[in-house]
Amino acid sequence: MISLNKILGAAGLVLLVGGALLGFRSVSASGTDCGSAFQPAAGITPMSCDNALNGASTLTIVVMSAGVICLIAAVAVKVIRDRTQEKITA
Repeated sequence: MISLNKILGAAGLVLLVGGALLGFRSVSASGTDCGSAFQPAAGITPMSCDNALNGASTLTIVVMSAGVICLIAAVAVKVIRDRTQEKITA
């Protein structure tokens, strides 16, 4: 049987990798290539790409934060399960 902490851990890793890939995805505004959330394009007019880059950055942060939360939850479930098993066997 697959335990909850393994499912949460796998989901967390997928979300972290997905968030990183979203951060490198190129965005554009009005036909102008704005670059990505991690590396804006050189020589762009800041005002023309602000909304596109802000949206890409927000999406990247939300997805990666969800991944971190899943990983923390996986560790917490593992620790709690281990501690309750120790008390049962003791």
